[in-house]
Amino acid sequence: MSNISRDSDVVELNQPPFFSYGEKVKSKRMIRNDGTYAGKEIGEILANKGEIGYVVSIGTFLQQFYIYGIEFIDSGNRVGMKRKELESLRPADSEDLPLPGVPR
Repeated sequence: MSNISRDSDVVELNQPPFFSYGEKVKSKRMIRNDGTYAGKEIGEILANKGEIGYVVSIGTFLQQFYIYGIEFIDSGNRVGMKRKELESLRPADSEDLPLPGVPR
């Protein structure tokens, strides 16, 4: 019926989100409009491979995946992306900053 590739054995929601709000990320692949991005033509490029952006929202999809809203600097587009489409630009030795008033 359909040849859609699904990651049916992956349930990311069993773990906390991989990326944090405000985290700097890079697109691993070119992202084109599949018809769900208003104001752009189908097939129009929304983010280029290697484009830098920041996590501005974190949602879920199909009770299975986290979808990260990424604000891309160069294009100005805000695009929803899966973890496998993104690469963190956080330094490997960095830690999350503690919340104010919460002891470490």
